[in-house]
Amino acid sequence: DFLKNNLLSESEMAFARIVWQSEPIRSGELVKLCSDKLGWKKPTTYTVLRNLCKAGIFKNEDAVVSALMTQDEYLAQESSKIVNDRFDGSIARFVTAFADKSKLSRKQIEELKKFIEECE
Repeated sequence: DFLKNNLLSESEMAFARIVWQSEPIRSGELVKLCSDKLGWKKPTTYTVLRNLCKAGIFKNEDAVVSALMTQDEYLAQESSKIVNDRFDGSIARFVTAFADKSKLSRKQIEELKKFIEECE
């Protein structure tokens, strides 16, 4: 399964955001958007679309592209993979590593506190 073993590349993520913001979208219109926003040619757009359809993120039926997975669902799966693969499943280690590199804002701290309270 693609998503269990891989994360989207930056270019795939840029493409995915276009689809999530525009869906449902005709594939011809998607080609135009990708040309305008990413500088891609038609074959590149269709190759990436085909790969992300195989990954179960999008579907292309009757030349209309729509999401099988929301952006939030994908990001949750990606985040879990990063925490599990890089931090041995420890969210605390992940947050500590993040907080060591960039100061958390008051809002981020409050969001974390709220999240922790909801988990208890």
